[in-house]
Amino acid sequence: MSEIGERIKTIRKDRGLSINKFAKQAGVSKSYVSNIERGVQENPSLGVLDKMASTLNVSIQDLLSGEGYIRQKKEKENEVTETS
Repeated sequence: MSEIGERIKTIRKDRGLSINKFAKQAGVSKSYVSNIERGVQENPSLGVLDKMASTLNVSIQDLLSGEGYIRQKKEKENEVTETS
């Protein structure tokens, strides 16, 4: 699995989106999303990445590097831990 594909799949699942629902909302075919997530398609176009990022409510940079998303996720986890 490619790093981009792995990040997309992780964020998609964290958002509670099935691959079908995500593909439909992003305007990308289910098979194309699946190919990206499995690493079969390793270089999706910026247009496709933009659609996916927008649907997931993250930046393209988050899909490429994961840094912003990971930081946000850790901050939310810390908030939950601190309020518990």
